Amino acid sequence: MNKYEAVLFDFDGTLVDTEWSIYEENCAIYAKEGQELPLEKYAQCIGSSYDTWSPQTYLEELTGKTFDWETIREERNKKIRARLETQGLMEGALEALEFTKSRGLRMGVVSSSGHSWVDNWLEKLGIEHYFESVTCRGDAPRIKPAPDLFIKGAERMNLSPKKCLVLEDSRNGMLAALEAGMDVIAIPNRITKVSDFTEATIKLDSLNDYPKALKKLLSE
Repeated sequence: MNKYEAVLFDFDGTLVDTEWSIYEENCAIYAKEGQELPLEKYAQCIGSSYDTWSPQTYLEELTGKTFDWETIREERNKKIRARLETQGLMEGALEALEFTKSRGLRMGVVSSSGHSWVDNWLEKLGIEHYFESVTCRGDAPRIKPAPDLFIKGAERMNLSPKKCLVLEDSRNGMLAALEAGMDVIAIPNRITKVSDFTEATIKLDSLNDYPKALKKLLSE
């Protein structure tokens, strides 16, 4: 019997490199004000929300100005979506899904983003059929780094959290999964590489290393 019965995948930054486009567009907003947005600062909100750390509040603190964020966000999001239309899955993502399936493990998505975002991209990328459940912002009281979304994801699959393995790119996501009682494979991307993943069960350089890591964990 497998140590795990399911693998729960984060979405943004784990399956699709959405976070870099969002970061670059935020950097462009900062540049217009003669400011910089360091990765070390920005990574604090990855996997969670601006309630954790806000680049908007930080820019206002740096400049002493207030901004029409609703209009700025609208323009920024149009540019982000246009950029993402030309992107596919992260390198190794499809192979990771296929390998997980080949090992007889069930799969779900657990994301701090909303369903309108995640469900749309899963369908566009043609990978929605891999996932038994998709748990997003609004499906549980709190988002990551709180454990609620992961607990809900396991509950929807009628599984104990201990039977779920998590793939995460962010520290907020890792902390949420660990608090939920799940083992975590951390796979930092070019934004979250600055974060601390020492508490992860295993840390990998890329999704290409995932099949080998999963084999190892299943054999323990």
